[in-house]
Amino acid sequence: MGIEVVAARPLAGGDVSQSYRIELADSRVVFAKTHAAPPEGGFYTTEALGLDWLRQVGSLAVPQVLAATDAAPAILVLQWIDTGELLPGSDADLGRALAQLHAAGAPVFGREDGRPTGSLRLPNQPCRTWAEFYVTQRLEPLRRLAAQHQALPPELLASIDRVIDRIEILAGPREPAARLHGDLWNGNRLVDREGRNWLIDPAAHGGHREHDLALMRLFGGFGPEAFEAYDDRFPLVDGWTKRLPLHQLSPLIVHAIKFGGHYVGRVEQALLQLR
Repeated sequence: MGIEVVAARPLAGGDVSQSYRIELADSRVVFAKTHAAPPEGGFYTTEALGLDWLRQVGSLAVPQVLAATDAAPAILVLQWIDTGELLPGSDADLGRALAQLHAAGAPVFGREDGRPTGSLRLPNQPCRTWAEFYVTQRLEPLRRLAAQHQALPPELLASIDRVIDRIEILAGPREPAARLHGDLWNGNRLVDREGRNWLIDPAAHGGHREHDLALMRLFGGFGPEAFEAYDDRFPLVDGWTKRLPLHQLSPLIVHAIKFGGHYVGRVEQALLQLR
């Protein structure tokens, strides 16, 4: 950015990048994250593009990208957010704003630029339907990685194959591509001192809107008001809660590959619900 750094304080959290609170000589405070050897495929510039894509809608606050490069030293610099506490209306505000974000739509399922997202660099080649996208860009690549890393036993890999074979039945009614955050667990939602919701760390792509909601349900941290307000603004299709295990399957496989442990059991539970 061409500005002298006055102070830098490491921040906790995150399993990929090293993050810092940076004080600059022009009195600004910014957030920065870096990686000595980032995953290939435009790791930080892809995130920057995703943040800007989400900001275009204007329904949810998204930090401004101040700098991004994948060349050494790879770094992403963002507007700093002073976090606060949830206010009584924060979850309902999130639900309404997320509905507006999803309704803004996406040109394809996946990404027009095809850039991979996430630490596992999952592909995002453009697809015509969500079922095609979920199989070819999520379940099949994740099944291969799980087998390579011996993260899941053979019987669970076979169960994933059966889900792939039945995807058209399991996927439910077709919907147009929604503009997704793509990794919407509670840690990627911040609330500032005024109670305003912010989205960070996206794996942004065009997908099924139920996928963001399924991630919100997977690890908790969002009140029922968020889902009620969403449904009021952009009514969900009947049976969406029954499809949650399908949408949660891919992030659970990711966690089983990266962390093992009880996530293997959670993959098994999701697969049992999809029989």
